[in-house]
Amino acid sequence: MTPFHLAFPVDDLEATRHFYCDVLGCEPGRASDSWVDFSLFGHQMSAHLRTAPQGNGSSGAVDGKAVPIPHFGVVLPMHDWKMLAECLEAAEGIDWLHKPMVRFAGEPGEQATLFIRDPSGNALEFKGFASLEAVFAH
Repeated sequence: MTPFHLAFPVDDLEATRHFYCDVLGCEPGRASDSWVDFSLFGHQMSAHLRTAPQGNGSSGAVDGKAVPIPHFGVVLPMHDWKMLAECLEAAEGIDWLHKPMVRFAGEPGEQATLFIRDPSGNALEFKGFASLEAVFAH
C-alpha cells in the first residue's frame, strides 16, 4: 500500500507540532512558517495555518454513535491500536469525542475505534482491526 497525503487546516503550528509529535508520536518532516509535514504511521500529513475561520462541520451516525464530518485517521493492526489507545488514555488534555470502544462486535468488519480532536479542532479517528483483511468486509 502506498502512503496517502492529506493537507488540513490548523490555528497554531507549535501546538500542532507538539500534539502530532509529542502526543501521537509522529515524525516531523519539512516545514515553513505557514505549514509543517508529519509522518502519521507512514502517511504524509501537512498542517497548514488557516487563513479564514472554519465551520464546525456536521456529523453522521455509525453503529448508533454520532461521528464528526469531516474526520481523518489511520487504520492500524489491533496491537498497535491498543498501544496508541493506552498512550492517549494516559496523556493529559486529550479532547475525547469517543473513548476507545469496539463497534460491530461479532460482525464482519468488527473494529476498535476512538475519536479525538487536535488542538485546532480537527477530528481524528483511529481504528484497530484484528485482521486488516476485515477493513473492507461487508
